[in-house]
Amino acid sequence: MITLREDGYELSTDPARIDLGLVHHWLSTDAFWALGRSREVVERSVRGSLVFGVYAPDGGQVAFARVVTDYATFGWLCDVYVDEAQRGRGLGGWLAEAVVEELRPYALKRLLLSTVDAHGLYAKAGFVPFPDPQKLMILGGEA
Repeated sequence: MITLREDGYELSTDPARIDLGLVHHWLSTDAFWALGRSREVVERSVRGSLVFGVYAPDGGQVAFARVVTDYATFGWLCDVYVDEAQRGRGLGGWLAEAVVEELRPYALKRLLLSTVDAHGLYAKAGFVPFPDPQKLMILGGEA
C-alpha cells in the first residue's frame, strides 16, 4: 500500500523503506512503552509484523506503526510513533485510519491496541473501549 496526501506526505507498507535506526531511536529513547528496547528486538519485531511508515515530502521517515496479525482473525496495532517535530499535522490519525483500511479486506474478528492518552485519536479510526476488559489477561508484566 502506498497512499499520498495532498500536502506531500506518503504512507507506505513497504518494509524495505523503514529506517530501522530511526525507529529504534524513537522507540528506545522516547516511547515510554519501549524505553531501552534493543535494536535487535526492533529488527525482529519489524520482520514479524505488517509495518507502516509515513514519509515527509523530502522522503524522510516521520512516523511508524506495526500490526502483529494472522491476517485471518486477529491483529494488534502497536508501536505507533510520530516524530515529535511532526506532531499536530494529523499524521497519527491518518496512520490509524490507514491501518484499519489496509486490514478491512481480511475481516479480522478483532483489531486491538493499547493506549494511555490517545483514545480520541483512535476513536476517529473506529476503535472503541474493549467491552469486557476483565476477559483480558497478560503474561510478562506491563505491555
